Formats: sequence, structure tokens, C-alpha cells
Amino acid sequence: MAGAWWKWLGLAGVVGVAATGAAIARQERQRRSYSPDEIRSRLHQRLAEAEASSPD
Repeated sequence: MAGAWWKWLGLAGVVGVAATGAAIARQERQRRSYSPDEIRSRLHQRLAEAEASSPD
């Protein structure tokens, strides 16, 4: 029974890896759902915001 905590630690590690993989897969699906025009417009918007907040 003293070594049972190793089993729980291993199980927690496996669950953590699976949850991370699921989160990455979800983000990838969301990223791929944009059209090229949407990506281009978002990048231009972010660039304009970055230039506007620049201390120059």
C-alpha cells in the first residue's frame, strides 16, 4: 500500500498529458477555421494597434 502513491502520481501525469493534448488540438482546430482573408485582416489590425501604442 505504501507504493500506491506512485500509481496515483503516474495516473495524474497521464491525465495531465491527455488534457494538454486535447487543449492543443482544440486551439489548432480554432486556428484552422479562419480564412486567409480573416487572418490577414487580424494581422493588419494587430500591427496597427502595435504601431499606435509604440512610444515613437
